[in-house]
Amino acid sequence: MSHYKHITPEEREKILVLRSQNHSITYIASKIGRNKSTISRELSRNNIDGEYSAIAAQAAYCNRRIRCRRKTKLSDPNIFKLVQEKFLEHQWSPEQIAGRLKQEHSDISISYTTIYRGIYAGLFDTPEERSSAGNRGAIRKLRHRGKTRHTNDHVEKRGKIVISNDLKDRPEEANNRSRIWDWEGDTVSGSQNGNCLVTLAGRKSRILLCRRAEKRASDCVRDVMIKCLKGQPLYSITPDRGKEFAKHAEVTEAFNGVQFYFPKPRHPWDRGTNENTNGLLREYFPKGDDLSKYSDEYIQSKVDELNKRPRKCLGYLTPYEVYYSKSLHLI
Repeated sequence: MSHYKHITPEEREKILVLRSQNHSITYIASKIGRNKSTISRELSRNNIDGEYSAIAAQAAYCNRRIRCRRKTKLSDPNIFKLVQEKFLEHQWSPEQIAGRLKQEHSDISISYTTIYRGIYAGLFDTPEERSSAGNRGAIRKLRHRGKTRHTNDHVEKRGKIVISNDLKDRPEEANNRSRIWDWEGDTVSGSQNGNCLVTLAGRKSRILLCRRAEKRASDCVRDVMIKCLKGQPLYSITPDRGKEFAKHAEVTEAFNGVQFYFPKPRHPWDRGTNENTNGLLREYFPKGDDLSKYSDEYIQSKVDELNKRPRKCLGYLTPYEVYYSKSLHLI
């Protein structure tokens, strides 16, 4: 193991002073605690027109250090363009990009930590974002944006509804995700008292079914759920306890007795698949957005895009591939 240490700027200043006093290389080496061959090499390497300059020597040293470093993966224009497109235009996470490249046995390889470093270093920021003191740039495109969570003493203020089954009674096949057609349900709000999105996420496949409802009311949500699930095999549905699901019994009746299983209040992790999927939808439909301005075709196009985005939990397959047992070529 080498114990060599690079010459410091202070040592270069001492070399300059001692050399200007016409001291020998051996003397200089003994005064600063270096081997005389190190001093000889330093003087010969950084000699400019017979003169040694500590400032010029330090600058030359820094340039050599930069040139000898290994180039980063993101300095390759092709890799940078691919990562930029998937991250900024299609909202793939760094792990999804790296994992899908590996899953498709692509000639391109890059780790998700390298992509994260590039994001935090500002490589994907626009010139306007770099010049803005308050804009955090592409970091804001990451899934977690410093959102606050409910504290332990948070009190649920939403109204209570009559539930049909507790989550603890849900079949084990649904709990362990061993079958395709178990669903989790929720809504994604738009502007106040406006349209909302009704979302249903497959527990095993992570496939997303989504349609717009005119408002976040139980009758509207009931009708949209029936439209979403029509023709889909059903084993169970796990919604949250919002009042918009108050008419779940009518959905049960419409689908030959499919059962709803409700988690405890303030237990969003019991519906983690749906919560995560709603977070992905928020990348296209931010909080407070007026959902009525979007066409049904546009909403469906974003749902299709999410269903064809690779997921780490699926071994970087897409929900579409798992649900329909088909293979896609995405990169």
